Amino acid sequence: MDKKKVKKNVGTMNRREFVKKTAITAGSVYAASTLPSFIGSAQAADRDHILIGRPNPSTGPLAAFGEGTPWADEIAVNEINKAGGIMIKKLGKKLPIKIKTVDTQSNPTKAAEVASQLILKDKVDLMLFYHTPDTVNPISSICERFKVPAISLDSPLEPWLEGGPYKWAFHAFWSVEKDIVPVYTGIWDQIETNKKVGILMANDPDGVAWSEVFKEVGAEKGYELFDKGRFPYGLQDFSPFINDWKENNVEILLANLIPPDFITAWRQCQRLGFKPKVATVGKAILFPSVAEALGGDLAKGLSTEVWWSPHHPFKSSMSGVTAQQFCDRWTQDTGKVWTQPLGFKYAGYELAFDVLTRAASLDKEEIREAIAQTELETIVGKIKFNDQNYSRTPLVGGQWNKGEKWPWEIKITYNDPYPNIPKTGETFSM
Repeated sequence: MDKKKVKKNVGTMNRREFVKKTAITAGSVYAASTLPSFIGSAQAADRDHILIGRPNPSTGPLAAFGEGTPWADEIAVNEINKAGGIMIKKLGKKLPIKIKTVDTQSNPTKAAEVASQLILKDKVDLMLFYHTPDTVNPISSICERFKVPAISLDSPLEPWLEGGPYKWAFHAFWSVEKDIVPVYTGIWDQIETNKKVGILMANDPDGVAWSEVFKEVGAEKGYELFDKGRFPYGLQDFSPFINDWKENNVEILLANLIPPDFITAWRQCQRLGFKPKVATVGKAILFPSVAEALGGDLAKGLSTEVWWSPHHPFKSSMSGVTAQQFCDRWTQDTGKVWTQPLGFKYAGYELAFDVLTRAASLDKEEIREAIAQTELETIVGKIKFNDQNYSRTPLVGGQWNKGEKWPWEIKITYNDPYPNIPKTGETFSM
């Protein structure tokens, strides 16, 4: 294969250009119509609460990520407020935490708009947000613009870093190059294949960043990658990709896309007779609801990243509850199986509680400084921000199979980078 040709076969801008353009465009939509360029927190004695802004993809294609809100949020806020809240030294009293959750509709432009409203109208003291570059990138941009301290989780580092450098926004999650590539190739190496990889990634910050990293690092690891470029959300015909993989005898599928698009693409793979030995899918197949939505046995053997589970050996810094206990409570309260974002939603509040307690202030600069000095063991692992305002979190690999308690269960089958996170199954060929 002509590797130079492959690298040029992506009909899109590079990832820095893509992320910058997305952040600038989305970040300007609402803010352009507002008067102030800086909003400070009031330190008046009549303040009766601390307000945290919570943009969340409650609807739209990322709704599976947002599902744990408000459940996890309410648990965390109740734990913080049960002793009266946070001591604010200048006020000489404790203030309870309040949150304002607003739906981003899984749309970057809407995410920027609601973040601007939370800052300019609601005058939040801290912004806390999660779930893919479509949410995290535009909101980080808005918080930088208005100098509001911000903590985000659950979005790959590379797309987020391309929007930097950051002063006010801080982020915790894993790296595509340093974490995803080793985990994915670790899964692949457990199955005998010809090392031919077909790429299926959307034209979004994730897809642009992931494809560039994998084509560079994957080739260095001896994998031959076939990439016909990025595609828009909502594509209905994936046959050009599938036919290319079949013609080149591809045995590994590498994908990163939203759940509705993967469901469409994977069903077409079956109809057109493309059946790889390994299919590793970022973002789309993280959730049991998607595994069920595929129908039949189509989810069997699909592999993906596992960033949090009941088996992760971490506990809450606020209550001491373990990952297993937190998942059990979710199931008891909702009747549903756990999902990976649950732990990260809760961990965001662990960070907020720790930061606000140490800052003991509503001054935004003092809150920002407290975030920068964070070093905390949370329910998702240790978080300590570096000089680029990010902290990497643990990552292992897993595979879907028919479950015993639930229709579909994901088993941890690759844990070499973090052996303290136990394996719960073995990787098998599809």
